[in-house]
Amino acid sequence: MHMRYACLILCVGFADSFTAVHAQEYPHRAIRFVVPFTAGGGVDIAARVLGQKITENWGYPVVIDNRTGSNGIIGQEAVARATPDGHTILIQSIGFVVNPNLYKLPYDTNKDFIPVTQIVGTPLMLVVNPAVPAKTVKELIALAKSRPNQLNYASFGTGSIAHLAGEMLKTMTGIEMVHIAYKGASPALTDVLSGQIQVMLPSISTVLSHISTGKLRGLAVTMRQRTPHAPEMPTMIEAGVPGYEAVSWVSVFLPSRTPRPIVTKLHDEVVRIVKLPEVKSQFDTQGFDLARYDLVPNSPESPEEFNRFIKAETGKYAKIIKQAGLKIE
Repeated sequence: MHMRYACLILCVGFADSFTAVHAQEYPHRAIRFVVPFTAGGGVDIAARVLGQKITENWGYPVVIDNRTGSNGIIGQEAVARATPDGHTILIQSIGFVVNPNLYKLPYDTNKDFIPVTQIVGTPLMLVVNPAVPAKTVKELIALAKSRPNQLNYASFGTGSIAHLAGEMLKTMTGIEMVHIAYKGASPALTDVLSGQIQVMLPSISTVLSHISTGKLRGLAVTMRQRTPHAPEMPTMIEAGVPGYEAVSWVSVFLPSRTPRPIVTKLHDEVVRIVKLPEVKSQFDTQGFDLARYDLVPNSPESPEEFNRFIKAETGKYAKIIKQAGLKIE
């Protein structure tokens, strides 16, 4: 009995030492960033900026693996099944919290991943075609209430952040608009510009030039605070929709069972990088806002706090999806 107990203690001690040694050596080879979307999009751009800086500091190359398909599910599954040693990292968007409410997944989002931290956030902007006789959010709400289901709003796909932001606007204000889903942001924006569609909630970076030329009218941004990219634009909350916030984000996740020292080291490195002036400049040109580290006092930059944020986001969009009766056919 005593011999077996001693062996158990020895084995546990050996396992702890093994984990500690490998965490200290991390990384010891190339790192793979799995980006579950095509090259050139917002998630891919954020991943490449981050990967370049990690390569410079850690001395091991970061390889971008664009594992596309099924609204990010294929790439995310690859990370869920990867060896949990910190060398395979998921760079994922808000689909991480939306997909569990829309799809039957080949992994368990809660059990198979460790949320590490957010890289950037991307505010949306409520825009209308200039032919729409509404110059403020309140005027748009009044117009929609006077013409139920006569205004259309575009998104770049069912379950996309632009779609959910539109459904959030409907449920929080009691208006009725018709959702028109497109296969991508570009064709959706094209029809808003032409006037075939009246309303859209696209990423701010895609519409600033159209607003400056008068081809679109911006009404509000969807963050809790104004964005430096359009400081004159009110937030949805300031514009009369209390509690409204819908921000697309890009974040870092690891497979579950990744040793805590590795999680901490990666977390600290990402936080350090996104605060660098040259990185902030790169993100500014893409219309990104820096990650929010003010969610809860006293632990603003911990993986635990980010995990709480992920759970809150999951609950928020689950409620929207249920209220809207959304289903993926």
